Amino acid sequence: MSDFQAWSRETATRVESALAELLPASRIAPSRLHDAMRYSTLGGGKRVRAMLVFGAGTLTQASDDRLKVAAAAVEMIHAYSLIHDDLPCMDDDVLRRGKPTCHVEFDEATALLAGDALQSLAFQLMSEYKLADDAGVQLRMIQLFAAAGGSRGMAGGQAIDLDAVGKAITLPELEYMHILKTGALIRASVLLGAHCGKTLPQSDLDHLDRYAKCVGLAFQVVDDILDEEGDAATLGKTAGKDRANSKPTYTSLMGLAEAKRFARELLADSLEAIAGFGEGATRLREIADFIVHRER
Repeated sequence: MSDFQAWSRETATRVESALAELLPASRIAPSRLHDAMRYSTLGGGKRVRAMLVFGAGTLTQASDDRLKVAAAAVEMIHAYSLIHDDLPCMDDDVLRRGKPTCHVEFDEATALLAGDALQSLAFQLMSEYKLADDAGVQLRMIQLFAAAGGSRGMAGGQAIDLDAVGKAITLPELEYMHILKTGALIRASVLLGAHCGKTLPQSDLDHLDRYAKCVGLAFQVVDDILDEEGDAATLGKTAGKDRANSKPTYTSLMGLAEAKRFARELLADSLEAIAGFGEGATRLREIADFIVHRER
């Protein structure tokens, strides 16, 4: 097992333990809602966003105690977005992380509320725990976290995505959609992790943001490639659904070979953005490589 594989598994285990502890226990009322929150958040996913929190935190020597709370908050926001994306009123999907989606396992109303509650809990954690030495920095962290999930972030990207179904859109329009829908939370993950540690000059934060923008886009490009080439058993979600629903994707606009070339180009750009950080950015480099070369 490579050093990165060991580290990524260790990070996933650490985040899983933090989530299990920070999520309300099933025995606490309302039990069904808490069951749905735990069902959708625990025991699955690649934890890429959590890895990015820890990878950026390694660069700034942040403590694990801070990073695991920030990573748990990010994973809760991600889980909430998946619950809502899968609802019949949105993507209407029945499989996520290799098991029935939340609304299938429970019901639509419970799934909606589980997403709402996960979003609220994420912000509760970000304000309840001390995540930065300076209160002003922590307030900035909460601000960028909120923006990442809002109408000019993840929610806005999903709105554009839904509106684009069956329509012909340009490559720049597709890129803008995914900068918001997928990229915003990935960029927030990197900056949140960095802010948990020692203060960086703005120029360094700009380089980290450039890195995060590239890996965020690469993540979506590879997602589109896997949707085209993969199968449900490997992916843990319905394969070929974007094509079946006439959703614009990088593969539909560029072709498979060109999309793969673009993913490699984004990887190179992401590595160039953090070239000046030296050994401290090793984990971030490895995560970028993992994102582009993953098989699910």
